[in-house]
Parts: sequence; structure tokens; C-alpha cells
Amino acid sequence: MSIQILSDSTCDLSEELIKQYEIQLVPLYVVKDGKSYRDGIDIHPSDIFAHVDAGGDLCSTAAASVYDYEQEMQKYAGDHEAVILITIGSGFSSTCQNAKEASRKFSNVYVVDSQNLSSGQGLVVLKAAELAKQGLPAEEIVKKLEDFVPRVETSFIMDRLDYMRKGGRCSALAVFGAALLSIKPCIEVKEGKMIVAKKYRGSFEKCLEQYVQDRLCGRDEELDLSQIFITHTAASDTAVDTTRKAVQRYGKFQQILESRAGCTVSCHCGPHTLGILFVRKK
Repeated sequence: MSIQILSDSTCDLSEELIKQYEIQLVPLYVVKDGKSYRDGIDIHPSDIFAHVDAGGDLCSTAAASVYDYEQEMQKYAGDHEAVILITIGSGFSSTCQNAKEASRKFSNVYVVDSQNLSSGQGLVVLKAAELAKQGLPAEEIVKKLEDFVPRVETSFIMDRLDYMRKGGRCSALAVFGAALLSIKPCIEVKEGKMIVAKKYRGSFEKCLEQYVQDRLCGRDEELDLSQIFITHTAASDTAVDTTRKAVQRYGKFQQILESRAGCTVSCHCGPHTLGILFVRKK
């Protein structure tokens, strides 16, 4: 009787990690031209980018329903000691609320709000899977995750702002000014919300170098150096390589994992967005 770890599709973990830790995913939905598609099953980020580049409207996202979660929980609750589901932050989606509503039908299903997104959520999912493999009871895992969640640091730099403009999150004038001045905003997740942390100026690669230095330099003592994610939406090989080298230069991480962001991040940020995601010790 093992513990089954579930997550919604926004955790942006690679297929290799999902298979390795036997994680099961509940897909969110992407709405394109009025039709709903299951994230990572019926639609992928490349489909979204191709649609928008061809002149199509920006795609939107929708949470998995209470029924969706009930169906997934039902698959595993009966023949597992417990089921632990880690959701995208409740400040970003009604997913967590729907999952908690569905879990009321089961005595052994636990829902954890990651207060995060993308690989920031993914780090919480991996932590849950590692604790489950250690044989800890579900209640203890959930308690440890609640302590772990605030220690995850998530941020990313956007090379393009046209998706933010089309989504109504910034004006055309702001996008024009940012492009004219080569400004790349750094978005950070703080207490379950996204804020603009800093604005970099210059080429994307130059900004990434400075961004990584700002996030990591001199922090080896305070960071969990077991792993760090480089997560991006169709960033160039040059951008990823620049970031990887900078991470190696300014940090001493045992494992550098690269991950492609899924449809949720891609819908709102567009291509050429890249971030590093890691965990503090305290």
C-alpha cells in the first residue's frame, strides 16, 4: 500500500522525472478558438505558438473541474494507503479549490497548495515523491510540504511582451517602449503572486547572465544545492547554454535540470521566456 503522488499538468516536469517517480498528472485545459483541449495531451506549446504566429487570438487556460479530480482520485484512493495531490498555486487558478472540493469524497486524499507554478510547483511535487519513497506517512509528508513550499524560489525573464499585451496585462505603449530600450522584465513569484522584481536591459543572453548572478551569487550557504531547474518556453539553445554556464559559475548545484514549460505558462508568457527555480534551506 504505497502513497500515490498526483499533480496537475502545470508542474512542468519532464517525462523522465514523471516516469522515474511514478507521478500521475491531471491536465488543465487550453481554450483555442472557443474549443477546449487537454494540456499536454491534445495540445502542446508549439501548437499555441504556431496558432498565435499565424494571426490567431491568444489562447486561454481553464482549471480542471471537480469531476476531473474526482475521477483521478478514484483511480488511486482505493488501492493506495493515501493520495497526495500538489496543485498550481491557488492565487493563479481555481484548480486548488476544485481539487479540495473533490477530495472531500475520500478519507485518504490530501491536497497541497504549491503557492507556485511551473517547475516551482514541480519542485514541491518531487519533494513529495521523495518523502513518499522514504516511507513516511501521508500526514507527515503533508506537514513537511507545508514547510517546504515557502522556500521555493521561482522567477523568470521574458524576452517578448507581445503575449502580455494581447492578454491585456500591459499596454501597447509599454511593449513598444520595452522593445525600444531592450528591457527584459524579471517576474518573481512571491507569496503565491507574480510581481515584477527587476527590469534588465540589453540582449536576452546578457540579461540572463546578470539575472542568474543576481539570483545565485554568494548564496551557496543558504540554498539547497541538490538541484536547480532551468525552465523555458522554446528559448534558443544559446540562451539555455548561457544560463547553464552562468548557473555553474555562480552556484554549486549537484544537478542542473532543464525543463520545457507547458501550455499554462506558454499561453500567458509566449516563447523565449526562461527562469531558474530552486529551494532555500530555510
